[in-house]
Amino acid sequence: MIPRLSVILVIIVAGCAKTQPPNVIYILADDLGYGELGSYGQTLIQTPHLDILANEGMRFTQHYSGSPVCAPSRCTLLTGLHTGHCQIRDNYELGGFADSTERGQLPLEKETYTLGHMMRDAGYATAIIGKWGLGGPNSSGVPTQQGFDYFYGYLDQKQAHNHYPSHLWRNTEWDTLANGYFHPHQRFDGENLDESAAYDHYKGVDYAPDLMAQEAEDFIRRHAAEPFFLYFAHTVPHLALQVPDEELDAYEGVLSEFPYDGSSGYLPHIRPQSAYAAMITRMDKHIGRIMEVLQELGIDENTLIIFSSDNGATYTGGVDTAQFQSSGRLRGGKGEVYEGGIRVPMIAAWPGTITGAVGMVHKQLGSGHGRGFG
Repeated sequence: MIPRLSVILVIIVAGCAKTQPPNVIYILADDLGYGELGSYGQTLIQTPHLDILANEGMRFTQHYSGSPVCAPSRCTLLTGLHTGHCQIRDNYELGGFADSTERGQLPLEKETYTLGHMMRDAGYATAIIGKWGLGGPNSSGVPTQQGFDYFYGYLDQKQAHNHYPSHLWRNTEWDTLANGYFHPHQRFDGENLDESAAYDHYKGVDYAPDLMAQEAEDFIRRHAAEPFFLYFAHTVPHLALQVPDEELDAYEGVLSEFPYDGSSGYLPHIRPQSAYAAMITRMDKHIGRIMEVLQELGIDENTLIIFSSDNGATYTGGVDTAQFQSSGRLRGGKGEVYEGGIRVPMIAAWPGTITGAVGMVHKQLGSGHGRGFG
């Protein structure tokens, strides 16, 4: 089998006529289905910036995640090993949802050789911004012990069920946000499902995806003069259904929907389908902003951007994936090893080096031998 990120190495080698090694930005969406981008046939959800990347770059049509669920998929990504050989083979949850019980997931072992180590050994400044899920606080699995110079985001993927968390982590330091803590799995406790004000206490002030997108931009600016590797592990569209209200305007009257009361997990939302679509559009705007920053700094032609997802689309939490055709007519979704659970979008863009192409085949599965990157 081909190591999961061997495609990065192939593309970089192909472009090595450049005088400086290319920057690499790997963007990993969370639970984004194969059919949820316009470039993959989506007609309801607006993703204009990612569609530009697909049109100007290369759109992969048979790209597979290493697992149909979060933590093992991320482990295969970072180690190059398939789930028969990598350490994390399931979502081994430790601790609980409350801040006081945050322990994360089963951590990567201390001597693990990761993609972060590989890129740092090659002379790159390295960062992971977003959701980690491979080791909680004070464990051997924290990103700064796994090849990354800088980390900002969620250590514990359970905490990432709330996009308005009480805190994020900066390296190994707790970063308090303005939201306060509330549980990410609740049933509607108002009297009228149609009363918008009754949903206010499922929202917050600091929207974590926005904060992490800003951190990604800041990292690019700090390292524009040297080769950098940014692993941007975005938390959208993983539930709960939460997005700034102004993002809902674009979907007014577009979708068939009814208020969601939280009965199948996660948080209630008065316009659940609009919220889901709007979350993806908000992520698309974040990626568009990264594209703008690269152009502004004059490094877009020396930067490889790869976009993908950790597994297929969700099956719970109030989202009507049938309406969106989230799996692109493939069978199954997240948690299943049918095509809809493991075939994911993958786009590679590098102005001046990658020309538009559709249909290239690549599998994200690791080799299962040695360190996985050989």
